[in-house]
Amino acid sequence: MSVAHVALPVPLPRTFDYLLPEGIPVKAGCRVRVPFGKQERIGIVVSVSERSELPLAELKPVAEALDSEPVFSSAVWRMLLWAADYYHHPIGDVLFHALPIMLRQGKPASAAPMWYWFATEQGQALDINSLKRSPKQQQALAALRQGKIWRYQVAELEFNDAALQALRGKGLAELACEAPAIIDWRTSFAVPGERLRLNTEQATAVGAIHSASDRFSAWLLAGITGSGKTEVYLSVLENVLAQGRQALVMVPEIGLTPQTIARFRQRFNAPVEVLHSGLNDSERLASWLKAKNGEAAIVIGTRSSLFTPFKDLGVIVIDEEHDSSYKQQEGWRYHARDLAVWRAHSEQIPIILGSATPALETLYNVRQRKYRELKLTKRAGNARPAQQHVLDLKGQQLQAGLSPALINRMRQHLQADNQVILFLNRRGFAPALLCHDCGWIAECPRCDSYYTLHQAQHHLRCHHCDSQRPIPRQCPSCGSTHLVPVGLGTEQLEQALAPMFPDVPISRIDRDTTSRKGALEQYLADVHRGGARILIGTQMLAKGHHFPDVTLVSLLDVDGALFSADFRSAERFAQLYTQVSGRAGRAGKQGEVILQTHHPEHPLLQTLLYKGYDAFAEQALAERQTMQLPPWTSHVLIRAEDHNNQQAPLFLQQLRNLLQASPLADDKLWVLGPVPALAPKRGGRWRWQILLQHPSRIRLQHIVSGTLALINTLPEARKVKWVLDVDPIEG
Repeated sequence: MSVAHVALPVPLPRTFDYLLPEGIPVKAGCRVRVPFGKQERIGIVVSVSERSELPLAELKPVAEALDSEPVFSSAVWRMLLWAADYYHHPIGDVLFHALPIMLRQGKPASAAPMWYWFATEQGQALDINSLKRSPKQQQALAALRQGKIWRYQVAELEFNDAALQALRGKGLAELACEAPAIIDWRTSFAVPGERLRLNTEQATAVGAIHSASDRFSAWLLAGITGSGKTEVYLSVLENVLAQGRQALVMVPEIGLTPQTIARFRQRFNAPVEVLHSGLNDSERLASWLKAKNGEAAIVIGTRSSLFTPFKDLGVIVIDEEHDSSYKQQEGWRYHARDLAVWRAHSEQIPIILGSATPALETLYNVRQRKYRELKLTKRAGNARPAQQHVLDLKGQQLQAGLSPALINRMRQHLQADNQVILFLNRRGFAPALLCHDCGWIAECPRCDSYYTLHQAQHHLRCHHCDSQRPIPRQCPSCGSTHLVPVGLGTEQLEQALAPMFPDVPISRIDRDTTSRKGALEQYLADVHRGGARILIGTQMLAKGHHFPDVTLVSLLDVDGALFSADFRSAERFAQLYTQVSGRAGRAGKQGEVILQTHHPEHPLLQTLLYKGYDAFAEQALAERQTMQLPPWTSHVLIRAEDHNNQQAPLFLQQLRNLLQASPLADDKLWVLGPVPALAPKRGGRWRWQILLQHPSRIRLQHIVSGTLALINTLPEARKVKWVLDVDPIEG
């Protein structure tokens, strides 16, 4: 009798053996229902053989086969098996992570009926101006008159579900559903007639990529902000779709805006599916299946869209490839950009890594001739480079973190009917609450950090574990009522600007104001309509947005980034500064960037201001080579947590001894630690770590694999929670 080796979503690096009864033929990649303990679980068959390490009499039979064919495409299946091995993560967790939730639950791998909105006869006949007091409803009805709107598309539009429900209540709109039908877009696809004319650099890039479209090639599209990288993507996709093949476009989490989606949909008369957090489980499964059966021509999505199966994938695009959100920081800690390159190589298709500020790892791969670089050095259209200025804050009288010179420049730009962005990467009202009389500071009891004051919500919140408590009326230490906020956050800045600019509309765009579904889209639409003149934001505003009327951008507080213990902090700041600066002067208007600092002479600032990101990157790569840091070496981080601050360091010391005693270890293996993590306490648990470094990635992988096989022999292994992070980007 055959034996199915089944992966289950449990934190164990192994498969489980089950007998395959006659009449239940399954293949690798099919889902099965199996007994596990006292219950039944959904599992995925990894392989089928005639043998088991256990006696066949002890094996339980598979209860049910849920699929006759694998739910994964062969390309995704190969990638996941490789990734589980490379990242040393349990195979069951990896496989289930890659599936839509409904498939994890054992639901059929077929699309459910799809719901859509349409305008009723009454809605078609109504004078639309009668809704002018309800602009969202007016927008929604105008859109419905153009044709039906699928329910999953609502999150991508400028109006929301509430507006549609209001129209339904008035008898102007209604919901209906229909069974999904497979549509072959290839029979009607035509090259778009109207499109922007490419400049010489753009045309060269498109031609180079197209010439290698029949094989694997990795391209770094390094274009300054506003140079027209998206137009290159669109032209490449045009060639791919004309061949009847599909495309995957990946964007950072906060880069998936309605403007981005609309640009792709308006360009092509072919189905564009979007995978984002606004989809419910059935809608996500439907989009996933459309890609798998070839009905979707283009899929746009964030990190997890990498696991989408395609019938005939022709190209992968990674926009803003340097963005840290491509690295998963919980559970299975994979890097989507790196896995995407592996997938492109496996499928023998081109991959484009686009950025104005490429990651140092990517530039290193260009040096090693693994990737080829295409440069875009000219801003598209009539856009001119922004003027850059540094304001020395020493001795200045600041108002809410703003120098008098900056306030004056803001007034001048606003008087010219332009928009201003103030960038402060610190949400909340203030990063701490202090007692002026005794020095007490509100601290999170579960983390090694201070509470952030959120005045609008009337609470203190920990930005690490998300715990919160009411704002105290008096100091719990001395009883004083003289409690004062310390430091500046976006909420306080918004409050302080209102009396300075009483007639100027102000918008704050951060995680607090955009947590509601569809809120970010509404804020961005308001900005494009000119409804907001001063924009206050965190890094959400730095990522690829096109604001044609923004002419002044200021970074208010950069000093913290200049003096960090993390060796990657300089790279992150250089990328952030360059990206934020690129928001100014994008539509023919002269832009200006003002940077406030107490250290204008800092070498990093001098390099960025007067030589640019490319010069910084060359310098940073040279420094890392001298110090033997990634990308010149490889890192693996192992972190352990406990509740009493005792077992974790002991476990890691035992693990260190095991590593150094490994017959695979050599004198090039460097082990740092055990040391406390940069944030030693999170969520009530104490965190310690060791860092492994080796110049050979392959040798380090062998050392880690051999050690993990023995890890459960350590006395403290079952007393701690430990995780392993290959190629970590955070300490």
